[in-house]
Amino acid sequence: MGKFDGKVAVVTGAGRGIGAATAKRLAADGAKVAVFDVKEEFTAATVEAIQAAGGEAVGYGCDVSNAAAVEQAIGDVVARFGRLDILVNNAGVIRDNLLFKMSEDDWDTVMNVHLKGSFLCSRAAQKYMVQQRYGKIVNTSSTSALGNRGQANYSAAKAGLQGFTKTLAIELGPYGVNVNAVAPGFIVTDMTKQTAERVGVDFEENQRRAAERIPVRRVGQPEDIANVVAFLVSDEASFVSGQTLYVNGGSR
Repeated sequence: MGKFDGKVAVVTGAGRGIGAATAKRLAADGAKVAVFDVKEEFTAATVEAIQAAGGEAVGYGCDVSNAAAVEQAIGDVVARFGRLDILVNNAGVIRDNLLFKMSEDDWDTVMNVHLKGSFLCSRAAQKYMVQQRYGKIVNTSSTSALGNRGQANYSAAKAGLQGFTKTLAIELGPYGVNVNAVAPGFIVTDMTKQTAERVGVDFEENQRRAAERIPVRRVGQPEDIANVVAFLVSDEASFVSGQTLYVNGGSR
């Protein structure tokens, strides 16, 4: 018997990386998982992996920055499964550049996916959670919220998500909804690979250098974040809300 038996979860940006690991972890613990990504075909590998392991999952193509698309997709999930208990706002992109080179489109794209997308998905999900007086929302922030060269857009969006998290916790807490954020450090994903390519460093070498700076002396894996999310959306964390948990191996 899994701790999420009978629960329904939506994980955005779940076609790969942290989102995929999170979707698989929640499914392994018994949740029925709606795997969201910008195109439905991007969800196929995650859905197939969950099903192959005996779990239940369905893929949805959804542009989280589009209000109509989000309302439709969330509504479809509830119509299919009858409820919505867990939302993990994980969808994200990077458009890194130094400020003087950063275009307006670079800024808007990152803000729209990370910040607006989390707003739209949370707004759509909360009405069902409030009605059933139960829900768990986790937003994916980042250690870059504290500032990172070449990521003015990404850092601002991730910092914004921390304020968004605290506010939703205040607003939704009286209705049985917990809202928290997880802030990953260096995690081995396609996104960190892109960052290495941007600065002209071999990805394996980039990981080695990062591990030397991290107190636990290793870089993170997507499963490290999935494990923390699984705790935050569990009933064991029912008195935890409005928090941002940094998962960075002890780095400052």
